Amino acid sequence: MRIALGIEYNGARYHGWQRQSHTRYSVQEHLETALSGVADESISVACAGRTDAGVHATGQVVHFDTEAPRIDRAWLMGTNAKLPGDICVRWVRMGMDEDFHARYAALSRRYRYIICNTPQRPAILREGLSWHYRPLDVGRMREASRHFLGEQDFSSLRAAGCQSKSPWRNIYHLEVERRGDFVIIDVCANAFLHHMVRNITGLLLEIGAGVEAPGWVKEVLAARDRNQASVTAPPNGLYLVQVAYPSRFGVPEVPVGPLFLA
Repeated sequence: MRIALGIEYNGARYHGWQRQSHTRYSVQEHLETALSGVADESISVACAGRTDAGVHATGQVVHFDTEAPRIDRAWLMGTNAKLPGDICVRWVRMGMDEDFHARYAALSRRYRYIICNTPQRPAILREGLSWHYRPLDVGRMREASRHFLGEQDFSSLRAAGCQSKSPWRNIYHLEVERRGDFVIIDVCANAFLHHMVRNITGLLLEIGAGVEAPGWVKEVLAARDRNQASVTAPPNGLYLVQVAYPSRFGVPEVPVGPLFLA
């Protein structure tokens, strides 16, 4: 039987999603260990998006195959009982079609980047926030955001070690809003290059702080050169909040979060 799960995690103490040979601190390893304990057999999962070290998720989706006869409540409660407190299964969907794949069946991924924009660094929730001390002009950031939209070459915004065969991606929406001291960047695309959202954020921070003009985005993208862009924003403000699939798979829809901003 193929089973899909919705996963939430605080990535602050992990070396990213993916299981790694040199460390046990990956989200994947903890989840697979917990699921294997419930199933009483070895479980291997595939995920929708391999988040980097320090990056969080409220809407990660995984799937796995098993012959273990368990009810959905057992997968939910039993797995959560075996997971550390900073990883949680939010929902379980049993009996998925055989052609469902958490990664390859996905239509889009959606991320939110949360910035605390105050003169002093935050103490509360600091693992889940990025901090920018200079006042940010959200109007300028919104004006710049339109240059990212559509299908185009994002070579200027991919990390040096990016393994994707193509730099072309299609951004469906990119919105910037302020809620009190928080500035939220909300972006959805068919897929993302390595560090792409954090590099988009780096550009928008420079523009919001008045260092560069909104039209600078267009120049950076046209250069197709990572050296022409800004620094990569820190990982701790970034959340994978939603993965969309064709409706026929019946993947549950949940609030996108992060939950303290719902």
